[in-house]
Order: sequence, then structure tokens, then C-alpha cells
Amino acid sequence: MAEIVIENAVKKFGHFFAVNNVSLTIQDQEFMVLLGPSGCGKTTLLRAIAGLGMLDSGRIMIGGRDVTYMPPRERNLAMVFQSYAIFPHMTVYDNVAFGLKMRKADPAETDRRVKQAAELLHIEQMLDRHPSRMSGGQRQRVAVARAIAVQSEVLLMDEPLSNLDALLRLEMRAELKRLLVELKVTTIYVTHDQIEAMSMGDRIAVMRDGVIQQVDKPNTVYDTPSDRFVGGFIGNPPMNFIDGQVQIKNGAVKVQIGEFTIHPPEVIASVLKAFDGQQVVIGIRAENIETFTTPTEGAMKVQVLVVEPLGSQNLLTIKINESMLKVATHPDFPATADHDIWLRFPIDKVRWINRESQKALV
Repeated sequence: MAEIVIENAVKKFGHFFAVNNVSLTIQDQEFMVLLGPSGCGKTTLLRAIAGLGMLDSGRIMIGGRDVTYMPPRERNLAMVFQSYAIFPHMTVYDNVAFGLKMRKADPAETDRRVKQAAELLHIEQMLDRHPSRMSGGQRQRVAVARAIAVQSEVLLMDEPLSNLDALLRLEMRAELKRLLVELKVTTIYVTHDQIEAMSMGDRIAVMRDGVIQQVDKPNTVYDTPSDRFVGGFIGNPPMNFIDGQVQIKNGAVKVQIGEFTIHPPEVIASVLKAFDGQQVVIGIRAENIETFTTPTEGAMKVQVLVVEPLGSQNLLTIKINESMLKVATHPDFPATADHDIWLRFPIDKVRWINRESQKALV
């Protein structure tokens, strides 16, 4: 078992909280992604788990053992760095075997594991090469092979694909996911790339300013973000946000966006009664907005500002009051700049957010 439990972790640099009272549990064999913008504390937290940086307070448990103050070599984990960190003067074979030799593994067992890891990463024909004769993608495979060869309980990966070009990153993403499913190893993967997080992780922990904002399955984080930050960070384009005013008349709750009225579902309406006359934020994904070329019941008239053909869809930019919205349509939808279309927000796709706290209302 290699469950990882992080309890009230705190790491400061001077007066700056890089990790601020973080608690998180990663299940045995789970693929957990730490996602967030640069400087949010995800790499600092990963390094603390690895033992490369000590916490100021809090505790880290791996497989039921308290490893908070253990040196890295005693934690039974492996790490893949963003910069690959492979030795240029060694062959691929020696790089992959390095961790095993440091553990004084049996030479025959070392040879077996090196060849097995090389085969899994499709670099078995390169074992006698030096890194200088390899591409970036091949070097990254060597770094991953070295990490899995030691057969640790835990694998830590710090933005391992960020130095690769887009096409190679797509290929390696699929390869890594296949490999880790096969290995059944507990994995923590750090990235700022939301597509990597969505496509690879069993769960995503979204971080901001040293704090975890939301932890859940990728689709749940995408569809029901816990706050405005998560909705605005996850998704390409990010979630749209529009201000609306709550109005109550004869007990009925409605939200007014300019001249357009939205009638929230009952579970939301009961919460919005406390916001009579106040502003709330309405969040909706670009692909969830319904579009029409003619006046339609319950739809608002808007003007298209920009049309971006993206092949599989068109991305429209429109303006509602002072808010700029992105709307995704079928590539055949007849929209052109400076022309009017009609939009409708499906109520079940709307995310309602408190304008002051920036938190989701439900």
C-alpha cells in the first residue's frame, strides 16, 4: 500500500506562504494531478513529499509511515524532473541503472529491470547511446525509465512534458497514461497545463497561492468549479462570467442581465432570496451556450464581434453589458462579425457564484 496523506502542511520562504495549511490524501495507485499557475506552491509541495525541502509544520505519511523528516532515500519513491536531470557522460543503460546501483541491487536484477523499463518506454534500441545523440522526447523517456526501474511505491513527476513541443507532448501524454495504468503505482503529477491535468489524472487538486481550492475528478472540476478562480483557470476558453442582479417579486426569484431575464431553478432560487437587489455572478462554459440565427423564446439578442474558425468549431466573441463572452458553435453555424445572433443559457449548465466571496453558491 502506498497511500499518501498530507496533513496541515506549511512551507514559508521568509514571510511568504508557498504552501499554506494544505491537507490532501492520495489513494494507493491513484494518479493525482497538482494543477495551478506558476508560483501557486505545487512544486514546493511535491519537493516536500520527496524530502527535497522540509516543511515548517505539518506531516507527510506514505504507506502508513511518517516520512516528514526522513531523507529522500528512505522514502521509497522516485522522481522525474522538469529538466530531465540525466547524466550526459553516461549511456542510456547506465542512466536507467543509476538508481538501482545506488541501492546496491543485484547486477542480474539490475540488468533485468533496466531492459524491462527500456522496453516499456520504447528505448530498448538506444541503451548504448549517450544523451547528446538523443532528441528531447527520447531524453524524457530515459528519465521516466530511470524512475520506474527502481520500482518504488510512489512516483513524483514535476512538469515532465513542459520542455517538449506540442505534438510530442500529445504523444508522451498518452504513453505516460498507458504506462502508469500498467504499473499501478501511486503517482503525483505537477503541471500548469490544464489539458494534461484533465486528460491524465484520476483526480485534480487545483492550487492557488499555496492553498488547494478544489479536489475532485476532472469532469467534476470542469463542470462544477468551486469558485470563480477554478472556473476561470480550467478550460480553453475559460468559463464565461456575467454579472446579474437578483430581483424578487411576489416571492418569485429572477436574475436580470440587462433586459434579459433568467429564472433560476428552485434549489438556487432559495439561496438567491438572501441576495435581493444585489449582484451575483453567472458562470457558463462556451460550449454550453445555445445559439440561434433568428429570434427565439428565452434567448437574448447580441452582436458578434469576432469569429475564430478552429476547424472542429467556431469560437465567437460577443459582448453583453460590460462582459466579453466566448461562445463555441458548430463550424457550419452562419455567424459573421457585426451581425446579430440570439443566445440562450441552459439553466442546468449555469454556475451561480457569490460576487463578494467568489465562491459557488451551491
